[in-house]
Amino acid sequence: MDNTNQRKTLINGEIALFLRGLIIGKVLTLMVIGGLLWWLLKPNLLSRNSANSYSPNQNLNASSTGGSNFQTIADVPSGSFNYGGSTAWASIRQLVDSQIQSDRPELQLRYVDPTKNSPGSSSGIRMLLDGELDFAQSSRPLTDEEQAIATQRGFTLEQRRVGIDGIAVVVNPSLKVPGLTVEQLQQIYSGQITNWEQVGGPNLPIIPLSQRPENADTVIFSSNNNSKGQAFGSNVQYVYSTTEAVRQLSKIPGGLYYASARSVVPQCSVKALPLGRTSSQLIAPYRKPLVSPENCLRQRNQVNTEAIRNGSYPITADMFVIIKQNKGQEQQIGDAYAKLLLTEQGQKAIEQAGFVAVR
Repeated sequence: MDNTNQRKTLINGEIALFLRGLIIGKVLTLMVIGGLLWWLLKPNLLSRNSANSYSPNQNLNASSTGGSNFQTIADVPSGSFNYGGSTAWASIRQLVDSQIQSDRPELQLRYVDPTKNSPGSSSGIRMLLDGELDFAQSSRPLTDEEQAIATQRGFTLEQRRVGIDGIAVVVNPSLKVPGLTVEQLQQIYSGQITNWEQVGGPNLPIIPLSQRPENADTVIFSSNNNSKGQAFGSNVQYVYSTTEAVRQLSKIPGGLYYASARSVVPQCSVKALPLGRTSSQLIAPYRKPLVSPENCLRQRNQVNTEAIRNGSYPITADMFVIIKQNKGQEQQIGDAYAKLLLTEQGQKAIEQAGFVAVR
């Protein structure tokens, strides 16, 4: 009798274990099936949630502020378009424009160098006036003369600000000078100051380098960069480009040159000087501490964008998209390009390229 009860107990235990395993197996199976169904339905649920949370004001805000990214801009024309102008925009063309064309493959941008003059804001605007470009990039405002030429040819030019750059002055790394005031810089280029000894440096002749005024990429004779026509002194030596100027400065102990801070501050063969409105307010165009030429290849100097942003750096340049207002395809692409740069994505990319955003 005892053996019979023991066998029953064992059988009942085995049945209980079997049922328990069967129940656990079913639960696990249901969990797997449920998880699989949730995964398959997830995209639809997310889309439905996005649609339910949409507000009409979202589209209005994107439109009024230029949109949050490159995908939100409407009326971007398809095709290949020519553009050119300021050499200061080189990093934007490399970084920002490549992002635009990746996100908007229907838009192809082709940079065109001038055939007769050195590249820069002035030559780009001339090419736009002559119909060689669809829009131009400039590091200075339009002049009255350029607007008058456009009017004579039956259209107008619009300048749309998309960023801010600093103008840096660079010298040979061996030159020992604390910095320059804006007035001293202007006096050097007008021929009134001709020796570094006059501004706290060594007894060494100053050799100022510049692009020719008619091809100038940036200007230095006004805080708002409107005095493009200011005459240079006979001591100024003219160069074709910033690349040529930097190459020459590495060989000229007393030379100096001015250009886009983004273009020259990271260069290893030259040294950027602090500038100020007064001699007691010298502001470096680079982030301190200054990286020595020996360490430059491993750690480049960076532009002091905070000083440009807060206005303490004395010479800045607004960056403009120059748009031909002719109700044609040139106006459409110029307008679209400016809007792309003014999106949140475009402004962040401009900051990444070493400039200051305007939004």
